[in-house]
Amino acid sequence: SADGMYEVSFYSNAVISYDGSIFWLPPAIYKSACKIEVKHFPFDQQNCTMKFRSWTYDRTEIDLVLKSEVASLDDFTPSGEWDIVALPGRRNENPDDSTYVDITYDFIIRRKPLFYTINLIIPCILITSLAILVFYLPSDCGEKMTLCISVLLALTVFLLLISKIVPPTSLDVPLVGKYLMFTMVLVTFSIVTSVCVLNVHHRSPTTHTMPPWVRTLFLRKLPALLFMKQPRQNCARQRLRQRRHAQGRAAAAATATLFLRAGARSCACYANPGAAKAEGLNGYQERQGQAPAPASGCACGLEEAVDGVSEDWKYVAMVIDRLFLWIFVFVCVFGTVGMFLQPLFQNYATNSLLQLGQGTPTSK
Repeated sequence: SADGMYEVSFYSNAVISYDGSIFWLPPAIYKSACKIEVKHFPFDQQNCTMKFRSWTYDRTEIDLVLKSEVASLDDFTPSGEWDIVALPGRRNENPDDSTYVDITYDFIIRRKPLFYTINLIIPCILITSLAILVFYLPSDCGEKMTLCISVLLALTVFLLLISKIVPPTSLDVPLVGKYLMFTMVLVTFSIVTSVCVLNVHHRSPTTHTMPPWVRTLFLRKLPALLFMKQPRQNCARQRLRQRRHAQGRAAAAATATLFLRAGARSCACYANPGAAKAEGLNGYQERQGQAPAPASGCACGLEEAVDGVSEDWKYVAMVIDRLFLWIFVFVCVFGTVGMFLQPLFQNYATNSLLQLGQGTPTSK
């Protein structure tokens, strides 16, 4: 007994039969300690072994007999935290020592996971699902980083809560702790990707130049694979955009031609002073007044080109967001299912071994 008290707490009567046999059943409560394996907590299954033998008398004086290979569960009080899976018993003998004998019972118990599922597993899954919304949140709202940091803080609080529930051991990491670390890695990854997305979203033609491979990959190929359609690919808007681009190019060409002519004439040297007076300042002012008309069209075309490049960068950021959204969903779903299916396979293997052990006769 683990409590160190080996005296009989209640002295019951002994029944003496006519053949000289004595039946004495002293009631006792034994306290035992067993090694806890927290690998699959809270879906864990423990095996607590109890050995019964005499320390003062050997086999020649007291012979222990196994009454049944499986202990009866009739006198057990149901527990709100544990379920008894099996109670197999066996009689052990030492071939090297003929006086050694003991009776061993294996208490195979399984934790009831309902409490931890409601209070730990489901909140963790819900908090992780909030991290998925980070990639669906528009970059213009400015709350992407706030949501990421809030989710990471909530997971840290849950990790501190689990450290108080699980027995302190460094032999293994509990399943819930592994899942929380997995989700924290995913949330950290979402923070990094959000920073990259915001960087791409706020780029402009004055600071960055879009490489051709970025335009090909993120504006042409990936949107089709991610079921995205750029709004400017609409037929009417595309025709309007092409018409504006054509007008802008024509206005730019006309403006460049007029400015070249005006510059050439303004720099010309007249040999005839009369021609200079006739053509001089009035002609320059007229040509100078004619130049701004097409220049407004050029400015509109240039402004539209700048806006178009900025919109392309924003669309690239949107494509990156959608790409990491699908990656995050797949990794989160398959990682969650893969982690929580491990205890089910372990319990199935343990039950199969128990059934095989109970079906095979043991030698005494």
